[in-house]
Amino acid sequence: MLTQEQLVAAPDEDYMNDDQLEFFRDLLTNMAAEIREQIEFSKKELQNMQYEADELDKAALEEERRLQLRFLDRQSKLLPKIGEAIKRIETGEFGYCAVTGEPIGVRRLLARPTATLCAEEKMRQERQEQNFRDV
Repeated sequence: MLTQEQLVAAPDEDYMNDDQLEFFRDLLTNMAAEIREQIEFSKKELQNMQYEADELDKAALEEERRLQLRFLDRQSKLLPKIGEAIKRIETGEFGYCAVTGEPIGVRRLLARPTATLCAEEKMRQERQEQNFRDV
């Protein structure tokens, strides 16, 4: 099994070879398992929250509950993206930009293993979105 350092140091011609794909499959599988555990833990915490009689305590508890629900929502949305990334590994599409077909890059994938766009395409789309908002 490759280490993260070996992955980063690998030559360009080794990009998305079997060892690298195995590294990312394991990374994504572990991420999904960890997220499922976090979701279960958060759900139990939410069920165990007690309302306080004091108004300030109520407000603090509501804020904590709101943040917990937001966290759950974000984690729940990440799980399908992880599943899609694992499918891309199986189909040989993982690590390549969905728009340009160019390599996404190991460092970007380490930072965001569910990435489907290379950095250049992502920046281009963000600039385009910004232009639409400014209009």
